[in-house]
Amino acid sequence: MPDNQFPNVSRLAVRAGIFGFIFLLLITLGGGCMTTNIGSGESAVKFSVFGGTDLSKLYGEGLQIHAPWVNLIRYDVRVQEQLEDIDALSSNGLSIGMDASIRWRPVSTELANIHVTYGQDYYRKLVQPELRSAVRQIVGQYTPEELYSSRRQELQETIFEQVRDAVSNQNITVDAVLIRNIALPDQIRTAIENKLKEEQEAERYEFTLQKEALEAQRKEIEATGQAEYQRIITQSLSAQFLKYKGIEATQALANSPNAKTVIIGGADGLPIILGNQ
Repeated sequence: MPDNQFPNVSRLAVRAGIFGFIFLLLITLGGGCMTTNIGSGESAVKFSVFGGTDLSKLYGEGLQIHAPWVNLIRYDVRVQEQLEDIDALSSNGLSIGMDASIRWRPVSTELANIHVTYGQDYYRKLVQPELRSAVRQIVGQYTPEELYSSRRQELQETIFEQVRDAVSNQNITVDAVLIRNIALPDQIRTAIENKLKEEQEAERYEFTLQKEALEAQRKEIEATGQAEYQRIITQSLSAQFLKYKGIEATQALANSPNAKTVIIGGADGLPIILGNQ
């Protein structure tokens, strides 16, 4: 029998062998890439070799099964925190060192848009530059003394509001910006501390003066009241009133078990009380 009696069968066998080999190769190479484990607090964006980023679907926690040509890019959607060391200039041109902590989280339903626009490194590309820009811009509106003492809380709130507003339309939520430390040059810090100490001493001295003035006023009012009381009492002490009070006192003594003898008619008309002798 000639070798080429069934040429079509030979061609089909070869093609079937090739397709079978390719299929087995894809199974072997793609078997480990067909599952992705999404951890707790994570979501994943779907990217397909054939269709690009899927903007309409997200993958949640757990083991996800997908085609070998699909890649799931995982994102942490929990609240995250980063500490930044930032140098800025005050309103009078002095260098200010600041440790600022920022808490943020991506909007989980908008991860696909974040991925397309910034990628997984969205903090370095978006959040961090906005934080540094806000710190430098706002610190430049304050003096070192204000930053060190009286207006630190106001500074923190203003930075937070500016960063929050800047990234909110990019699907990032900023929960807080905290100023942990403000470093001033040693000479400036010492001068501010001395000035604050002097102001506290002046306030303490002013308080002492006010206290003494109030005490003097109180004593003056008390003396005036006592003088008025004495004047009223003196005017009311007539001879008849004193005799009446003396008789009342004599009666009380006469009724006392210690009283022995009562003589009526003294030099001033009042009774005389004699004791045990």
